[in-house]
Amino acid sequence: MPEFSHLDKDGRAHMVDVSQKPETTRQAIASGLVKMSPETIQLIRTQQLPKGDPFETARIAGILAAKQTATLIPLCHPLPLSHIDINLELIDEGIYIKASVLTRSATGVEMEALTAVSLAALTVYDMCKAVEKTITITNIQLESKTGGKSGDWQREK
Repeated sequence: MPEFSHLDKDGRAHMVDVSQKPETTRQAIASGLVKMSPETIQLIRTQQLPKGDPFETARIAGILAAKQTATLIPLCHPLPLSHIDINLELIDEGIYIKASVLTRSATGVEMEALTAVSLAALTVYDMCKAVEKTITITNIQLESKTGGKSGDWQREK
């Protein structure tokens, strides 16, 4: 049987011990897209959504989500996050979301960045669902990460 980092020798789930790993500065950037109709985009552009501006609500949701990742994903370590930036941009297809998360820790912040994008996207959906039910959340992905034993990584364009 192959050796899995999150399973012990008996196949039981456990949190990986990172106590011997050095703390380094680590950053992860993730992105996602909330696709919606041109009509919904126009309502956002003209600030006519019944629930109000989705951008600031989604930004706050993304920040809170990054901070709560360890409580949402069972084997993630709680991390001291030093910076979280959530950027939302209205584009032709909908709203493009990018999250950047920074820490100085013994393990990376990829899951925090991905969680931030996911919850920001769900919040956009919640803010817009009264006017459109066909909204699609798509392309949630890691864009880059820096720091740690495995070094830097960048998604190819």
